[in-house]
Amino acid sequence: MTRPVSAVGTCYEADMPVSDQVQRQAALTSPATTIKLVEPSLDRLPGYVAALETGWSPVTTRDLSGEQLGAIRADAGTFLRDLTRREGGTITLVDGTSVPRLPTRVFWMWDGEFCGSINLRSVPGTLDLPPYYSGHLGYAVVPWKQGRGYATQALALLLPVARELGLPRVLVTCDTGNAASRRVIEANGGIAAGEKTALDHPSERKLLF
Repeated sequence: MTRPVSAVGTCYEADMPVSDQVQRQAALTSPATTIKLVEPSLDRLPGYVAALETGWSPVTTRDLSGEQLGAIRADAGTFLRDLTRREGGTITLVDGTSVPRLPTRVFWMWDGEFCGSINLRSVPGTLDLPPYYSGHLGYAVVPWKQGRGYATQALALLLPVARELGLPRVLVTCDTGNAASRRVIEANGGIAAGEKTALDHPSERKLLF
């Protein structure tokens, strides 16, 4: 099974056909509402903006809401092009350092309206990641959509994308005390692979899958 999952925490094997993955996804969760992963676009941007305006951030390591709102208001088209650019560019770390951005696929979770984002990043030709990336995948569900199985669905939907990129397994992590995120990873087949120090908070630990 191609079981890539989030941005820090799970190793998966890519030996199960996509059709089997879809069946597994159906068995993993039976939420009242199903979601799909969509490409960020101008017509869907208002929902993304509304989420940012509540203080929601597409990454869990730091609050990007104000920064992204400023970029969108300055030039929404440029913001979307930068967000969906698969290669090139830089990212800013917690300490303010700018580092190269890995090739990345960004999707928005959609249940008829915006409900979160998920991304997949990798180095072509290898499973290795630079030290400033804690894993291959990252996701964030808006608070008012949490508890509905959306993150579990999103991870399951992203697995075929990881397979297409040639990833036989992925690294996913979560905070040691984040039971909900751990359940999401394990529901998608995550196998515990130890712990490591959190990149953003050296005093904290991350579970690896």
